[in-house]
Amino acid sequence: MRKEKTIDFQIKWAWHSISRMYNAYAARFDTTMAVGYVLLNIDIENGTPATKIAPLLGMEPRSLVRMLKNLEERGLITREVSENDKRFVRIMLTDLGKEKRELAREGVISFNTMVRDKIPLDKLVTFFDVIKDINKIVEEENQKLKAGDIEAEL
Repeated sequence: MRKEKTIDFQIKWAWHSISRMYNAYAARFDTTMAVGYVLLNIDIENGTPATKIAPLLGMEPRSLVRMLKNLEERGLITREVSENDKRFVRIMLTDLGKEKRELAREGVISFNTMVRDKIPLDKLVTFFDVIKDINKIVEEENQKLKAGDIEAEL
């Protein structure tokens, strides 16, 4: 089977195209797509617990630690440590972080509007159904693989 005919190739190719487009957009505002995604997943009013951000983005915690350090150094976020439990850290957006978050939000809305304007609704509905099914299949396979790892450890 040629790679161009595989499902995973098409998904990865589409995502890389989208990623390049978002990075080109973000570069105009001295940021990146990855930074935009992190900012979009931080609650604008109440902040977000640091432990909740990585799962929201599908990131490894180690990668997120580096990203949060970078965002803090750039003045986009602050960390608020709970007075009751010093292990609990809430990530808050600074005013600059809120500005960059809004720019990222506008970019996402613009892309989605462009796609929705050019692709008929029935095709989009089918796309969402298919991608949901693919995600379900992948999640089931991940669960099987994880269970196999646990059995191998026993």
